Amino acid sequence: MILVLGATGTTGSALIEALLARDHPVTAVTREPARVRPRKGLTVTTGIVPADAIYLVAPAGPEIAEHDRRNLRAALDAGIGRVVKLSAIGADDDRLGGWHQPGEVAVRASGLRWTILRPTTFASNSLAWAPDIRAGRPIANFWGDGRQGVIDPDDVAEVAAEALTGDDHHGRTYTLTGPELITVPEQVAVLGEILGVGATAKDTPPEGVGVFADGARFVRDGHNAIVTDDAEQILGRRPAPFRAWADRNRARF
Repeated sequence: MILVLGATGTTGSALIEALLARDHPVTAVTREPARVRPRKGLTVTTGIVPADAIYLVAPAGPEIAEHDRRNLRAALDAGIGRVVKLSAIGADDDRLGGWHQPGEVAVRASGLRWTILRPTTFASNSLAWAPDIRAGRPIANFWGDGRQGVIDPDDVAEVAAEALTGDDHHGRTYTLTGPELITVPEQVAVLGEILGVGATAKDTPPEGVGVFADGARFVRDGHNAIVTDDAEQILGRRPAPFRAWADRNRARF
């Protein structure tokens, strides 16, 4: 049995599908059980229950550390033997706030078999631009010409499924990216081409402080121009480029 936190979230929901497709029974952990579609092999709970492994996901924010520690304690009490933590690229870079650092430390010290996943920017983040694209408004581009190895969240879920069920990932920290570097204006151009609309991006330097502004400046300054082969090595195939994700999800725009 695999316990999936964040079961209605971006990677959690995709992970459930990936595990069920491999005939692994899954328990979805969510505060909103009604949002989980019933199907064979899937049960739903609102708290930690006994399982073989746990996918540890925390909502964004400074509460990540306590969330991770609390759920690790519950996992140990429930006799769970393996944890895969969803962290983030640059988790050990203080310029990004370091929210995931304490959780990573707790995972490594938990006594469980552990794997840490550090994905970069999700392709699905571009769904936030849908209202502006539909209205013909330019996309506010806080990231400038900073290039990123944008990743399909379904590929993150497939890596998580491998780490939760395979035998070769204990003690590993994987940085997960797509196969190419791409800027936000280039993403917007791809979406415009696929959707058949004149989508544009307007450079909008971030203001103030906080995780969003700090992250945007980090990208603008070129610090997230990273591509690794970690996902390809685990999946045995090339991860999806942004265009492939956008084409598959065009109806969501």
